[in-house]
Amino acid sequence: MTFPQNYPNSPPTVRFTSDMWHPNVYSDGRVCISILHPPGDDPSGYELASERWTPVHTVESIMLSIISMLSGPNDESPANVEAAKEWREKRDEFKKKVSRCVRKSQEML
Repeated sequence: MTFPQNYPNSPPTVRFTSDMWHPNVYSDGRVCISILHPPGDDPSGYELASERWTPVHTVESIMLSIISMLSGPNDESPANVEAAKEWREKRDEFKKKVSRCVRKSQEML
């Protein structure tokens, strides 16, 4: 988690440092969830302002949102389109890729 100088008025950036295969994680490991998007109206009109960052969020609320994202991906607004497609259409292959990522990260310990 990286916090900007104007935190808590702006959200931190959250990035996984190990390989991730998930619809809501960019290839560089950055997490894409609504509460980490800048406050205010969504320029693309997809999210409500109330779903985006507000200074009331804490590290705990961010972590809970990430845990929720990991167990229930939002494949309608993916950061990783290939992972979202695989999540929808080839769930067994998706799970195998995730398992490989987990094993690889365990080897890093």
